[in-house]
Amino acid sequence: MNDPKSKMSNAFQTFMNEAPGQAQAWMAAAQGLEKASTLDKKTGALAYLAVLAAMRLESGLPFHVLMAKAAGASRAEVISAILIGLPAAGNIVVQALPAALAAYDEG
Repeated sequence: MNDPKSKMSNAFQTFMNEAPGQAQAWMAAAQGLEKASTLDKKTGALAYLAVLAAMRLESGLPFHVLMAKAAGASRAEVISAILIGLPAAGNIVVQALPAALAAYDEG
C-alpha cells in the first residue's frame, strides 16, 4: 500500500515546509480533536471523506482515502462516504469520486 504521506497535496506539503510553526500547531490541534473523538478510526476517516467531498476539497482526498483504507475501509465504503452528502450538499460530492477512487485503487 502507498504511504499516505506520498499522496499529500502540494499545497499541504508547502504549508508544512514553509510554515513549520503554524503546521505544527495545526497538526497538534488535529491530533487533539482526533483523540477527543469517540468515533473509531475507520468511521472517523470515512466521515472526514464526506466532509472533504462536501467542501470540494478534492486535493485532500488521496491522502485521506489512504488513511481510511489503512483503517480498514472498503472501496464501497469510500464511495458511500463520498456520496452520503448528496441530499444535503447536492451533486457537488460526485466530483470527488474520481480522485477518491483513483487513490483507493492505487493504494
